[in-house]
Amino acid sequence: MLKIIVSLSLCILSTLSASQSDVLKVLCSDNNGTACYEYGLPKVTGDNAKVQDIKEEGLSYIRKACTLGEDRACDLMGDNYYKDQNYRAAIPYLEESCARSVKFACEAMGTIYRDGHDVRPDDVKSREFYEKACELKSGDACFAVAIIYRGGFGVEKNRTKEKEFYKKGCDTGLKAGCDRYTELDNEDKGIETGIWATIKSWFK
Repeated sequence: MLKIIVSLSLCILSTLSASQSDVLKVLCSDNNGTACYEYGLPKVTGDNAKVQDIKEEGLSYIRKACTLGEDRACDLMGDNYYKDQNYRAAIPYLEESCARSVKFACEAMGTIYRDGHDVRPDDVKSREFYEKACELKSGDACFAVAIIYRGGFGVEKNRTKEKEFYKKGCDTGLKAGCDRYTELDNEDKGIETGIWATIKSWFK
C-alpha cells in the first residue's frame, strides 16, 4: 500500500512539474523575462549542462530573458561564456554585471585584463576590477591586488598597499592572504619568519 502511495505521489509531482514548466514556456512566449529565466535555468545547470543540445536550448531562453531585462539571466550568460573561454562574448555581460556589483563578474573582468583574454592586457583596468571584487569580499581578488602592488604592475610598488590587501583577503577567510599578511607584519615588527627562523630555533 505504501509503495502505491509513494508511486502516486511521484506521479503527481512529476505532472505538476511538467505543468509548471509548460506555463513558464507559455509566459516566456509572451515576453515574460522571469518566466524565460525560470524555464531555461534547469536546462543549463546540473547534469543537463553536460548535454549540449539541452544546454543550448536553455541558453536560448536565458538569452531572451536577459534581453527582456532579467538581470540574473545576464549574469548567467556572462558566467557561461567565461567558463567556456568565449571571452569576447562574455565581456559585455560581465561588465554590466560588475557594474551591478556582481562579485564573480568583477573578478572575471580583472582576470581577463590581467591575462589579455581577447583584449589588450591592461594592468590598470585589471586592478580596478579586482579592487571592486575585493570590496565585494572576493579573497582571491584581494590577493591579486596585493600582488599588483608587490610587483608594481601599472602602479608604483607599495608595500603598505600590498599588506593592506593581503589583510582584506585574510578578512574574507583566504588562508593565503592571512599567511602573507602575518609574514609581512612580522617582518615590520622585526620578528624573523620563514626557514631561517625555524633553523635558528633548533639551536636555542
